[in-house]
Amino acid sequence: MKNNNKDGFKINEAASQFELHVDGHVAFIEYYREGEKLFLTHTEAPEALRGKGVAAKLVQMTLQCAKDNGFTVMPLCSYIAKYVNDHPEWGDILSEGYRM
Repeated sequence: MKNNNKDGFKINEAASQFELHVDGHVAFIEYYREGEKLFLTHTEAPEALRGKGVAAKLVQMTLQCAKDNGFTVMPLCSYIAKYVNDHPEWGDILSEGYRM
């Protein structure tokens, strides 16, 4: 997977997570991959980053990365599902059963 590693965003393939590094803390989205499908299973932000829009920025950067790499996204995490529901512009990369 192509990793543009900008603005603190990183793909940590060894840990199967997308990461956003901010002020010495790491917010992350856990994932697993089956072929060209990317299953986003869990989002977490440390207490120090909560309420600052970091998780939303991480989701946006993760979805852009998935789009840039030609993946179909399966939002299994409730936070990500709500995000894509609130941002229909990402509908074109969602798997058929997950389109909102």
